[in-house]
Parts: sequence; C-alpha cells; structure tokens
Amino acid sequence: MTDPKRYLITSALPYANGPKHIGHLAGAYLPADIYVRYLRAQKKDVVYVCGSDEHGAAITIQAMKENTTPREIVDKYHAMLKSNMADLGISFDIYHRTSAPIHHETAREFFTMLNDNGDLEIKETEQYFDEASSTFLADRYIKGTCPVCGNENAFGDQCEKCGSTLSPEELINPKSTLSGNTPIKKLTQHWYLPLNRHEEFLRKWILEEHKDDWKANVLGQCKSWLDAGLQPRAVTRDLDWGIKVPIGPPAPHGGISAAAGKVLYVWFDAPIGYISATKQWAIDNNKDWKPYWYNDDTKLVHFIGKDNIVFHAIIFPVMLKLHGNILPDNVPSNEFMNLEGDKMSTSRGWSIEMEDYINDFVKKENGGDQMVDALRYYLNAIAPETKDSEFTWKGFQDSVKGELVDVFGNFVNRAFVLMHKLCKGKVPPLHPAIIDDIDKALLSDIFNAKATIAGLIESYKFRDAQYEVIDLARKGNKYMQEKQPWIVAKSLEANPEAQQLIDNCLHICLQLTANLAVYINPFLPHAAKKMCYMMKVVNKILDWENAGKPNLLSVGYSLREPQLLFRKIDDTEVAEQVEKLKTKSEKIKMDTASSNLSEGVALNTSPVTQDTQNNTTSQNAPAEGREVKPEIGFEDFVKIDLKVGTIVAAEKVAKADKLLKLEVDLGFETRTIVSGIALHFEPAAIVGKQVTVVTNLAPRKMRGIESNGMILMAEDADGKLKFVNPDEAVKNGSGVS
Repeated sequence: MTDPKRYLITSALPYANGPKHIGHLAGAYLPADIYVRYLRAQKKDVVYVCGSDEHGAAITIQAMKENTTPREIVDKYHAMLKSNMADLGISFDIYHRTSAPIHHETAREFFTMLNDNGDLEIKETEQYFDEASSTFLADRYIKGTCPVCGNENAFGDQCEKCGSTLSPEELINPKSTLSGNTPIKKLTQHWYLPLNRHEEFLRKWILEEHKDDWKANVLGQCKSWLDAGLQPRAVTRDLDWGIKVPIGPPAPHGGISAAAGKVLYVWFDAPIGYISATKQWAIDNNKDWKPYWYNDDTKLVHFIGKDNIVFHAIIFPVMLKLHGNILPDNVPSNEFMNLEGDKMSTSRGWSIEMEDYINDFVKKENGGDQMVDALRYYLNAIAPETKDSEFTWKGFQDSVKGELVDVFGNFVNRAFVLMHKLCKGKVPPLHPAIIDDIDKALLSDIFNAKATIAGLIESYKFRDAQYEVIDLARKGNKYMQEKQPWIVAKSLEANPEAQQLIDNCLHICLQLTANLAVYINPFLPHAAKKMCYMMKVVNKILDWENAGKPNLLSVGYSLREPQLLFRKIDDTEVAEQVEKLKTKSEKIKMDTASSNLSEGVALNTSPVTQDTQNNTTSQNAPAEGREVKPEIGFEDFVKIDLKVGTIVAAEKVAKADKLLKLEVDLGFETRTIVSGIALHFEPAAIVGKQVTVVTNLAPRKMRGIESNGMILMAEDADGKLKFVNPDEAVKNGSGVS
C-alpha cells in the first residue's frame, strides 16, 4: 500500500500461562517495536496493539498444575508479561487482555454476525470424552504416541518433539491427562468456519496480489495449505474457561443465551483481541477506532512467528473479510531462535526467560538501560528473518563488545572527548574552503544512509537496517583514523591554520553523532536518548525528517561530557548464565522423570502458547552432535536392514504440511514411505535422488497412508535436512553395512 493515512500494527498475543522467553521477543515484539518507532519518528498516525491471550485449555492445565484457578493464572502472568515488555522497551500503545468485558462483547458480536449471515455451519462429530472426569477433552488434554516420530508424549494438537500438527484421532494409544484413562468417543455439536468456501479468494489475494511483497516462508506455508485443500475448522469447543458461545433463535434479532458448556475456540477469539484492544485504546484516548479496522487507507500489519502464519495469513483474513474489515497488508513472520545448540523451550528449561534477563541484567545495576539496548541489538543482529538462528551467550558478549562498544560507542566517545580537548567543549565551525574528498565522502554517507535504512525498515529487513547504522559508525571511526586530529594538534604552535583541519574533522564527526542518534533510535531507544542528553538537545531531534542533515548541531553550541553508552559483558557473567541454563534444564529433566514415575502419565508442565511466536516446533529434538543415545550391542545394530533406493515419485500428503508421500525403488520392490521432510524439499526436486532406507521397520499408518520404511536424514547446524546417501550411484537394493 502506498502512502497509507494510518497504520495499525499488531504483535501476536502471548499466551498468559507462564513466562515468555527471548525467542518470543525476537520473533514478534522487537521487530514490530522497531517498525513502530520508525513510523512514529516519521510522525505517522500509528497504533500498536497487543495483549494477553487468556482463554483455552492450556490455561486450565496450568491452573491445575499450580493448584489454583484460571483467573488467578491469567492475572499473574498478564501482569508479568505487561511488565516484561515495558522493561525491554516494547512500546505498545495498549497492552490489553482477552478476559476484559469489551473483548468478550466484541468476540460474541463477531461470532453472532458470522453465524447470522450463514458464514458458519454446525456439524455433529464424535470427540474424545473422559468418563471419569465427565468432560469432553480438548486437544491439550489428550496425550499419546505421535504417528510421525513415535514420541510417546505427543499432544492431541501437536507433537513437541517433531513439530507435526496432529488431531487427537491420529494419536496412537491416546490417554486423558485428567484421569490417565483411555477416553471414549461421544457425539457433540460445534460451529465450524468453512474455509473451503474461500480457497479461490485466498489464492488470488495471497499468491497473486502479495507474491512480490510477502516473505517467502509465509507464501510457501500458505501455498502448502491451499494446495492440500482447506477444510472446515471448528470455532467452538467443549470447555468451561473461555467466551461463552452466544446463540439465539434463527432470526438475526432476538435474545442471546450461552450454549451450555461451549466456548469460542481460543484460536477464533484471540485475533479478535486486536480489534477489542483497538476499541479500548480509542476509549482511553478519545479516538474513533473504526477507521483503523474498516477504512481502506489503513495499513494493517501483523508481526508473528512462523507457527502463527496459517492463523494470520489464511484463517483470520477470512474472518475479517466476512466481517467487513480490512485485510492485512503484510504478515512479516520470523522463523525460530534456538539457544546454545538446541531448540529453545521453556517446558524443558532450555530458555532465557525475559523475566530472568531483566532481573539478572537490567534491575541489578544503575545502567540497566544499557543492557536493554544490548539485548535488543543482539536479538535483532541475529534475527531469524529468513531461517532459524541461534542465541549464544558468547555470541552476545562478542557482539556487544565488537559492535556496540568498540564501533558505535567508541566513535561517539572519541568525538566528544576530542571536541572537549581540542575545541573547548563546543561544536567547531566548518571551513568550506578546505573540505576535501574524504570529508565529502563521509557527508555523502550520512545523507545516503537515510534512504537505505528507511527502505530496509519498510521492507521488514530490520537486521540489515541495523547493520547499516553500525556500519555508518564504523565509517566514522575510519574517517577519524584518517584525519587523526590528535596528531594535527601537535602542529598548532608552528601552524595555527591546522585548527581549521581539526574543526572540520570534529564538526563532521559531531554531525555524524547527531545523525547516528536519529538512525539508531528505532533499534536502541535508550542509547539515542542518552546521546540527546550528551548533545544537550531535545528528543525532537530524533524525528526522521532530521536524518541525513549535515547541520543538526549548531556551531558554538557547548556539549556535555561523554557518557558510556554500552558496557562490556564479563566472562564471569557468561559463565554464570551458561551454568544457570544447564542447571535449570537438568532440574526440569529430573522433576519430569520423577513426576512420570509417580503419576504414570506425563502431564505437560508448560503448554505450548497458542497465539505467539513460540519456539516449540521440534523443541525436544537433541542438539546436533550433543546428545548420544544409550549404548546398544552389535547384535542390536545388525537387526537394522539398511538398503539404498531411488525416489521415483513424490507428492505432498493432504492436510499435512510437513509430510511427503514417497515411492522408493529398492531394486527388488517399490515401497511407499511417508517422510516428514516437506518443509525442506519440493517433491519434484527429489525425484531421482538415491536415499538410504531402513527397510525392516514395522509398517505404520500416517494420515491414512501405510508407510513401509524410513528415510535416513542428517540435520546440519542450521536445521537443514540432508539425505544420507552414497557418494556415487549404486544399484538399488544395495545393502549398507
């Protein structure tokens, strides 16, 4: 959209069932905050909304775990999340909550309108029912063996080990997490959103109209879902905690009552939270909320993690279209951020919680703002914009020292120190007659950076935009080394005109410093404000219209003494954090093992968040090269029959975005094998590929297809899968020993 009149920016609602880690921050909140701060600097009409997602089965499970009520759980974690985000500089215009009365009212109105218009349909289906607890079981209340990877503790909606999206019916040997009993099937009625009616609209809108401006990972996942064929999706469920389903007589007007025991499915009510949050913001600020959701000159952008692509790029747009709202202009989704060689996971203790980082680095020292900016900088520098990335404490330490301290902070500090030493603490004049090519080149770089950084931010390439700011400071350091005003100063007695060379150098360096404050403000707001204090200028200088100007600081204006913008991270701090991470993870492993032994059924102690960037996909996968399985004897190894085969056909499995159905020629026969590699390979690209197959694995049905074998794969440090195959072509059926 060109030249929108207003902007509405959303970040995925974090699920209020526990603390959130820095992977969430990097995925959906920091990128949005950078974008919003940039828009505000441009004086755009922008509203940034978010809030806690407070309904659903995971809340009730957490309440049982903590022996309390769902209300106490959401109150506790809503307060924590709101505080954490503010402490780390996330500048929401409103941080709302889906338990608020205005949200319940908005969600019920949304449902009622769709239902009255015939956009929903009622279906009677069989669902799992726990006779001992006398309740229908939500997906998260069912555990069993994953049909894809064999994980015995998969949930009814997702396997946290292999990341496969599941339904309870696919689980092998399903058990109720409430009683441990095997549930029965029982008839129940629910409302469904028939997504299949909207495939043509979605194909045109996503794959044609947005093929050039949406990220490849978003387009790819949407295309995969559309190619598999969309199915009706339930918008209600049998549960006590949530927004009661409003139903009434067939006529559009009439009394509304609550459908007994049924609530709106959390995936349906949560994104409506963006609308209710906007309504509350408008009430609080005496504004009209409707233009932000109904006017075509509004630009709506959803910032999310990749586990929310389908909800925000397919399902919610259908809901918005049916409701008469505008559609999102973009859905810039990030991949996942790993931690120290493994998947980040709060439930396994392998994570850095925002709360812990704040307590360890922000609240322990007077210069805590430095450590807020340090974290923001590193998370954005390694942002998983196109593929999964990895946070390491050593990388954090090196990045802060090598870029923030030694490049950016060093340049600003040198400019101020030399100005006080060589120019009496005032901005020196510029002498045009002696400006040389080196001066002109840096002045040109200062000016040109504006368009470059703006273009990258507006393309949602925040990592590259931040790099350009640091690189501009790097050019400043190089310029100062070439000019060496401290050396020139030694010749002042013999050549008084040398002062003009010093003046020009430091005038340009100070103007660059002022511009760096403008450029770095969306990324590191605390550093930008401290620079304004040092320059004795009001924060208004940070408006984007000032970017690139060569005269932001007036000649003769006195400046304060420099202050350190950033500090180094000590080796002891890194060692303490690594040890803390290992200790926490080991404790959770021991607690989980003890719980499993005593209870017989493993209950999930920190359920997957449902509407936030959450690094849960494959979160139980071992770090590459770090974990070794228990020792086996040679007699066990020789039982495995490995043979080389060739893939002769490949196609995607319907309704399973991660599965491919392969036909593999083993020489003596051709076998059907279902493999979870669809996110890594296009079917046509692997036909003709030789692979290594476990041929004597017991057959297993996946998505109704009998799989007769397993393809061996290797996973590299970036999470990319590679086939395990011979260096040179061999005859199909050749054994591997």
